[in-house]
Amino acid sequence: NMNKLWKFFQYGYLIIAIICLIEGVIKLIEKNYVTGSILLGTSVLVIILFLVKRRFRKRIQERQQ
Repeated sequence: NMNKLWKFFQYGYLIIAIICLIEGVIKLIEKNYVTGSILLGTSVLVIILFLVKRRFRKRIQERQQ
């Protein structure tokens, strides 16, 4: 089922966000503020993307039922 595949990829976004968040914090601790802030910003954007795609997928599921 294609829906299960999209659900699997959806959680890939969360994994990427967690990795960016951890790396961003590590870079900030190392006083590399530019790279750290870029990684933290990327993690925020990826989380927003995850939420939007999840909401979109749920709407499509409701429409199909």
